[in-house]
Amino acid sequence: MNKLEHIGIAVSNLEESNRLFERLLGVAHYKIEEVASEGVRTSFFKVGDIKIELLEATRGDSPIARFIEKRGEGIHHLAFATSNIEQEISNKKSDGFQLLSDVPKDGADNKSIAFIHPKTTNGVLIEICQDKK
Repeated sequence: MNKLEHIGIAVSNLEESNRLFERLLGVAHYKIEEVASEGVRTSFFKVGDIKIELLEATRGDSPIARFIEKRGEGIHHLAFATSNIEQEISNKKSDGFQLLSDVPKDGADNKSIAFIHPKTTNGVLIEICQDKK
């Protein structure tokens, strides 16, 4: 394994989540696929070399349905790089996303960071990061 290929995010409603992630990422999903054997419908987004896979249960006994019932939607967080974190914060606020802080703060690995509250992104904590100058 030499790169992150995709990140899976459990969601309750694929159509609503597609619209949300299109606003968040600024790109449309490129594929919806059902995997009947797993009781799931998926939608894929391409972000650079990484894919984001949204997963919606198609039946109540599927692994995704059980995951959401037990833990709710989402994973811990996804981090995305930007070249202008202040502008990105402003854009996300204008698009209706709630940020945990209106200004970037110092993060690990020589980054400035800001987080979008998970209640506005289907339970996924999103980190926006920029290399410090």
